[in-house]
Formats: sequence, C-alpha cells, structure tokens
Amino acid sequence: MERLLTQVLLGSDGGGQSLFSTIKIAVLPIAKVFTMCFLGFLMASKYVNILPANGRKLLNGLVFTLLLPCLIFSQLGQAISLQKMIEWWFIPFNVILATITGSLIGLLVATIVRPPYPFFKFTIIHIGIGNIGNVPLVLIAALCRDTANPFGDSEKCSQDGIAYISFGQWVGAIILYTYVYQMLAPPSEGTFDVEGGHLPIKSHPHNGNDAPEQVPLLSQDPEPTPSKEPSKGKFNEFLIFIYHKLKLKQIIQPPIIASILAMALGCVPFLKSLIFASDGPLFFFTDSCMILGEAMIPCILLALGGNLVDGPGSSKLGFRTTAAIIFGRLVLVPPTGLGIVTLADKLGFIPAGDKMFKFVLLLQHTMPTSVLSGAVANLRGCGKESAAILFWVHIFAIISMAGWIVLYIHILF
Repeated sequence: MERLLTQVLLGSDGGGQSLFSTIKIAVLPIAKVFTMCFLGFLMASKYVNILPANGRKLLNGLVFTLLLPCLIFSQLGQAISLQKMIEWWFIPFNVILATITGSLIGLLVATIVRPPYPFFKFTIIHIGIGNIGNVPLVLIAALCRDTANPFGDSEKCSQDGIAYISFGQWVGAIILYTYVYQMLAPPSEGTFDVEGGHLPIKSHPHNGNDAPEQVPLLSQDPEPTPSKEPSKGKFNEFLIFIYHKLKLKQIIQPPIIASILAMALGCVPFLKSLIFASDGPLFFFTDSCMILGEAMIPCILLALGGNLVDGPGSSKLGFRTTAAIIFGRLVLVPPTGLGIVTLADKLGFIPAGDKMFKFVLLLQHTMPTSVLSGAVANLRGCGKESAAILFWVHIFAIISMAGWIVLYIHILF
C-alpha cells in the first residue's frame, strides 16, 4: 500500500506528470497571486496605509490606460500573423460561448434561488461573465515563470499565453459594454434601492439648484436628435446614431486599441519586421512597451489585494443568493467549458498539439466574475452589491482555480 501511494504521488513508470508534480504546478501560481494580493492588502491596511483608496484608484488607472495596453501590444504583436489569426478564430468564439453557457447556468440558478428584487438579471450576469483578461494573464505569467512548467520554454510559454488571452479581449469588451450594460439596467422605477419591498420614486431635478444627492444616479441621456443643418446628410446621422447606441466610447478602451493595433501591425510582414523584430529600427518602442508591461502584473495584484481591505461591504443580496452566485460561477460553469473545449478539439477547431491554446480556452471558463462587470454595475447603480460578490468570489476562487488547474494539467499532460 505504501509503495502504491509513493508511485501515485511521485510518478509512475509509465511517465507523464505525477500527481504531486501536477498539484505543485497548479498551486504555485495561485500561491504567488495570493502572496502579492496579501502584500497589497497589507499596504492598504490601517497599520501601513501607504496604498489608500485614492492611491489604488490611481494605480488601477495606470494599469488600465498604460501598463496593460503595453503588455498586450508587445506580446500580441510579436506573436500574431495573418495565418495565426485564421488559426485562432476559436478564441473569440469561445468567449461568446462562455458568455452564453454561463448566462444559461446563471438563469437556471436565479430561477431556483429567486434572488431579491430587482437582482434577477444581476445574478445571471455575475455567474455568466468571467474574467478573461487580468486574472488569466497573471496566472499564465506566474505559471510560465517556473522553468519546470509543463509547457516548455518559459519565454515562449509566456508570449503564446499572453497573445492568446489578448486576442480574445476585444470580444469581451464588446460583450461587457453591450450585453452586460443592458442586463444591469435598473428596474422601471429607476433604482436598485429597495427597502422593505417599497420602491422609491425616482425624481428628476427641476432646476440647477438641487443638491447633488437629489440628482438621480442614473438618468437617461437624451437621444441624439437629427441635425437640422443641411450639410449633414442621412449617413452622418446614421453614424451618430450607431455611435450612441453601441456606446463606442465605452467599447474603444486602451486595451482594445492596443489589441487592434497589434493585430493590424503584426499581420503586415513589413510593419511587423519594422516594429516587432528584434533587429527592426523601431523595436525600441516595442522593447519599451515590454518593460512597462512587465509592471502590470504586480501593480494590478497590489491594487486587487488593497481593494479587499474594506471587506465585502453592505449588500442586499443575502447569504443564499451570494452563495448561489459563488457556486454557480466557480463550480457549475467550468465543467460546461471543459465539455465545449473537448468537443471543439475533437471537431478539429483547435490547432493540433498546441496545449497552451487549449489551456487558455479552459481558463476562459474557469475564472471568477469579471472585475470590469463590477465597473459596469457601479455605473448602473448596483455597485455595492457587485463589490460584495467580487470580494467573495475572488476569495473562494483561490481554492477553485487551483483544483480546476490540477484537473486541466492532468488532462493535457
């Protein structure tokens, strides 16, 4: 019995990854993430207090507008080509499938649990929308940093993984600012603040002397009216209508711009050799982006850990709904993703032999609720409830992600 246990833990004569090695490979990246988050938590605590709320807000802004775009541009631009864009078509499609299946599971859970009014659609979204950007980037970077990682060369592992993740982010942004934005719209009463079953009436200010707290949090922007100027034709009016309806200002964010630029430049051989090749005359720009991009991982983890210092805050969801969202997102969604990716592999939709590609697809179904969905929720007036969900989901995701990664590595290797 002792000999059998030793063979299971330390490996068998048949080769492959032993159980102990698989657990080590899966748990170490989570441990690194947890350590950096804890340091952020410590820096933001009242005992140290060198990372206050304003500082975390500035750090988040720096990551989102500079460091993350630099990382995406440098890594995706070097890895992408026109041929690879054709081969990678399933990555954005997998993001769409993850949203559909996750939302269906969210609908099922919400139907069973019956969350308090008006948080039915809120429950669906926080189960259905996973983090396909920041957290997977952190995990891939932590995993590939280890020379004993099962994916081979650390540099190629990191470059391919970041490129795959970045390639799907533009679809995720469109989903966030169209589908999620509409689903998190406040009820007909105009507010999520429901006390004792009584719905407060949303009052609009009648003059400019109203106090700020009397101004409604959400108010409908006036629809763009057709211009009376004869110089603007029907086509210009149509473009303005599309711009406002699709909320392009929210969709076209710095990481998305970086992804589009990287794909556009990386798919043209001449421009790629000019900018992304190590001997190219403009490679200094890419190299500068790479240096800045390396700071993204620690900065975002310090900010994430600091955000946990305030705790879950107040929430009207209750224990039952909160637990159901955590269970649905971290336990029910990943198996459906495993089924989708396995079926896609059998149908030949995934490049043969590319295990990192398959691993990234699986991660897209396994991550906790998207942090950006919390930003949209805050915009729509249910930010406190979303913050509480994000707090608990990320706490329990430390355990769930380790377990799912152990399973994925065991399947892949």
